[in-house]
Amino acid sequence: MYVADSRPQTRGNSSAASAEPAARPPAGRRGTAIAPTVLALGSVSLITDVSSEMVTAVLPLYLVAGLGLSPLGFGLLDGVYNGFSALVRLVGGHFADRGGGRHKTVALFGYGLSALCKPLLLLAASLPTIGMVLAADRTGKGLRTAPRDALISLSSTPATRGRAFGVHRAMDTTGALLGPLAAFLILRATTDGYDAVFTVSFCVAAIGVLVLFLFVPRRHEAVPEPAEDSRPAHEQVTAEDGRPAAPPRPTFRSALALLRRREVRRTTVCALLLGLATVSDSFIYLLLQRRLGVTDQWFALLPLGTAAAFLLLAAPLGRLADRVGSWRVFLAGHAALLTAYGLLLSPWHGTALPYAVLALHGCFYAATDGVLMAAASTAIPQELRSSGLAVVQTGQALARFVCSIGFGAAWTAWGDRTALGAATVALAAGAAVAYAFRPTAPTPAEVVPA
Repeated sequence: MYVADSRPQTRGNSSAASAEPAARPPAGRRGTAIAPTVLALGSVSLITDVSSEMVTAVLPLYLVAGLGLSPLGFGLLDGVYNGFSALVRLVGGHFADRGGGRHKTVALFGYGLSALCKPLLLLAASLPTIGMVLAADRTGKGLRTAPRDALISLSSTPATRGRAFGVHRAMDTTGALLGPLAAFLILRATTDGYDAVFTVSFCVAAIGVLVLFLFVPRRHEAVPEPAEDSRPAHEQVTAEDGRPAAPPRPTFRSALALLRRREVRRTTVCALLLGLATVSDSFIYLLLQRRLGVTDQWFALLPLGTAAAFLLLAAPLGRLADRVGSWRVFLAGHAALLTAYGLLLSPWHGTALPYAVLALHGCFYAATDGVLMAAASTAIPQELRSSGLAVVQTGQALARFVCSIGFGAAWTAWGDRTALGAATVALAAGAAVAYAFRPTAPTPAEVVPA
């Protein structure tokens, strides 16, 4: 929160004293309002997620039932779909930070590339070609994610950053809620259902690119942040004359050098450890289908449960993270995922099982997705915000890539229950390590500008 300056004022410096309050963000409702840039980006994500989740909802069934892939083959493709973006996130973050901030340009390219990949799925009929299309689609996602999150972070104050990310993720998840529903209706209404889903998905994605181009400003003024370095004294960088060193230049080396900061390093390590035991959404839905005998026609509706819980909880949990600390909420989200794993392993077959699992799954995302970015933003300077967030995202994405491949291989070799049991043990161990190793920075609401 922002507090009044208690430093003594001299009579000879009345002009400086009178000018100082004007530099602070306005108090009251205006100081906590969501920035127009955040709302515009939320609209883009909403539209784009309608498109992407239409494909995600039918892709597991299309690959496993339609093309006859084994769980191992699907695990490889799912790993590509969820982890390939890690290879280009640093590239996207680097180019976004260069030239005074090219966040919109890089994000626009990423959204456009993903949109162009949707119709290519109509032509892909083998494992290698589908893999290449999915890799290109995830390349677009990798390029756009860090610049988009940097825009959200730079447009918000530290004390409202969790709320801003929560609102954005809620709008994003509205698209995730509508996408599977649209895919379900298209599959019921058409004969060539998969082709129709991919075609409509491309048209919706093109609308999202247009909204980004028209309504998100190319240049923006970052919200002022505390001038005082919040790192411990031994980690602060100064010039030879004792003054603070110049801001780091946006290079790959300076982005990776952020890992020397304790808070960034711990954030990245915790995200990586927990990502190694985070079973992908597609496998969760396939496990539910096997447990409950869900027909192919209704399979596309399973993601609606996750999306609905995510939508309802994203903004409230973002506000809670601003008050009690991001890491408490982040670790609580993984406890919800651990509970969902336990329910899938239990002998319970009641009608409430899918609702409970999907609600916990959505709660996990609401408590971790935007909250992690809000937590990481507090330790990354504005000049490297996009690159720094890309470093954290890359570690998490690579870990989930490894988890998808490992889980698919374990399912093929030992069965789904044994694979999920191993993931449960790994997640519990990772959560314990992350709790002990978690960053100890103050909550955003406790940060006081100099």
